[in-house]
Amino acid sequence: MSTTSYHHGNLSQALEDAATDLARAGGPEAVVLREAARRAGVSATAAYRHFAGQQDLLERVKQRALGVLAERIGAALAQIPSDGDVTDAAQARLIAAGRAYVDFARTEPGYFATAFRRTGAEAAEGGSADPEHRDLWDDSAFRMLGTILDGLVDTGVMPADDRPHAEYAAWSAVHGLAVLLLDGPLRHMPPADQDAAIDRTLRLVVDGLIGGRGTGTGAGHGA
Repeated sequence: MSTTSYHHGNLSQALEDAATDLARAGGPEAVVLREAARRAGVSATAAYRHFAGQQDLLERVKQRALGVLAERIGAALAQIPSDGDVTDAAQARLIAAGRAYVDFARTEPGYFATAFRRTGAEAAEGGSADPEHRDLWDDSAFRMLGTILDGLVDTGVMPADDRPHAEYAAWSAVHGLAVLLLDGPLRHMPPADQDAAIDRTLRLVVDGLIGGRGTGTGAGHGA
């Protein structure tokens, strides 16, 4: 937990840092502007000069959490060798991304919950559908998933006709698993069984997308 108080630096950044600590420890419900101000060593009045309210601060922390998730996925993808079989690598990239996603949820449950909390700013947009899915396509992690799936098509293991909307199916499976491991009945499973469930789910996602067309040598169980 951060105990650093603001002195003469960037107060907005100090408040965001304090709010991030709150989110990581207690999830989105813990992100309270007054508490962030207290931790930064300033008054609530000073904090309100930088954030309109709690939802404004929560939105900032949410975007930071999504950025960290994208960084974790990017780091996992960087570990996949680029000099091997291209079809194996394409499948391994999808498994690595899925594993990084679930690992982020398991190691940073509060941050993970904050990343996917609907904020006041989003609620204010109303219920009308955005045909461009702007909020999704602005998400770096979601764009990475799209690129990975495009790679499956490029290597020939995934038919181009199966590509549309595949990201939603893959994302739903992995996110659902993460939630079950955090807040559902799977949280009671021994760690080894949780790992096995992760391996099995990711393999099913890959197999479902490629329809048995891949070799599976580079993206096997536990990859």
